[in-house]
Amino acid sequence: MNKHDIETVLRLRHSSRKTNYYKASLQQLEKIHEEFKDRRPKILVHACCAVCASWPIEFLAEHFDVTIFYNNSNIYPKEEYERRLGEVRRYIDAFGRNVHLIVVPYDNEAYTARLAPMKDDPEGFGRCFYCYTVRMKEAYAYAAEHGYDFFTTVMSISRQKDSQKMNEIGIALSHLYPSVRYFCSDFKKGGGQERSRELSDQYGFYRQDYCGCIYSYEANRVGGNK
Repeated sequence: MNKHDIETVLRLRHSSRKTNYYKASLQQLEKIHEEFKDRRPKILVHACCAVCASWPIEFLAEHFDVTIFYNNSNIYPKEEYERRLGEVRRYIDAFGRNVHLIVVPYDNEAYTARLAPMKDDPEGFGRCFYCYTVRMKEAYAYAAEHGYDFFTTVMSISRQKDSQKMNEIGIALSHLYPSVRYFCSDFKKGGGQERSRELSDQYGFYRQDYCGCIYSYEANRVGGNK
């Protein structure tokens, strides 16, 4: 990703024309409640870790039958992947409602090979956008194949991730899988960030200090050694 592309992304992040996806999600829920009067709609939710997933699960379970889709071969090393998955399992078990979990086989070697051409991109830009897209597309395809009504991702809760870009990706993917609607979100808004911290403290979740891929892992180690 070149300097011009990065500057363009930064301008858009600070633009006053950004869409308020939190308000959009509430408006969407009103329409969903009106449409689905005879049954609860099914939603497939991509989740990366328990810290990010806890509040979205709590919120979405009030309105949907929720299935969590854990497809995070980007996470390095495998021990880290397993630790985050274990925390997701622990929260779902403790949540006490009928939330399902689907786990996709882990293949970090193949995933890292796909990211390698973008290894020099700064954190939060081209390589990360590609990574969001790959995992969301895989989850979206599963949702379409298995008859879900909606798809979304918990990643918009993170302050380190561009929720505008996340929702743009989701909306673009919805055109590829028209049988499944994209549920827009900005889970950090409306008290979501605060509730996420409360749940993390309540359950004593493991809090990772890097996003996931080997490049963010290595950058964190270098930063930590300064």
